[in-house]
Amino acid sequence: MRRAEFSIQEQQEIDNFLNEMSFGFLGTVDKDGWPHITPLNYTYQNGHIYFHGSKRGAKMDEILASQKVSFAVAKEFAIIPSYFTDARQACPATAFYKSVHIRGIAEPVEDPHEKSVALSGLMEKLQPEGGYAPITPEDPTYQGELKAVSVVRISVEEITAKFKFGQNLKGERRDKVMGGLNERGGAEDETTVELMKKYCPAHKKE
Repeated sequence: MRRAEFSIQEQQEIDNFLNEMSFGFLGTVDKDGWPHITPLNYTYQNGHIYFHGSKRGAKMDEILASQKVSFAVAKEFAIIPSYFTDARQACPATAFYKSVHIRGIAEPVEDPHEKSVALSGLMEKLQPEGGYAPITPEDPTYQGELKAVSVVRISVEEITAKFKFGQNLKGERRDKVMGGLNERGGAEDETTVELMKKYCPAHKKE
């Protein structure tokens, strides 16, 4: 059952998440009609998803056969054990996360300038410390590589987002989850508490 309270409509929230992340899952359909999921690195620029790869292979063949694709990005922030709120029942166990799902049209990019911008965006995510020459089509050392590599642009047709941080929890149950996270002190637990405060309606009023 879809929970409306977890749905995120603000485009800036979605854009921020897509810009923060660097890894997603591409959905295509293979020649036998089976769904094909490919994990890959991506960059999000000007409302488009870009990724790179070989010019040959199943992924590219499937994109050329049908440009309609899905693309998903998700991050799990915290596992919420049942005993945070119930000493006996397993049912309250869950996870808090952000996820975005895109339906779009995938097209190979031919323009070397657009290719270089997309690849530069990938490098900014994968190697933010720099340590490489800027990627430009004018640089002769990159010209051959820009021709050889495939860059694909996904133009977004539909985008949905679900950020689950206990928006359905109220009063004592919400406080118990926050207390459990604070006590556990895991790598993302403090961040999860702050996101609960951000997205839980009760905390928005405080």
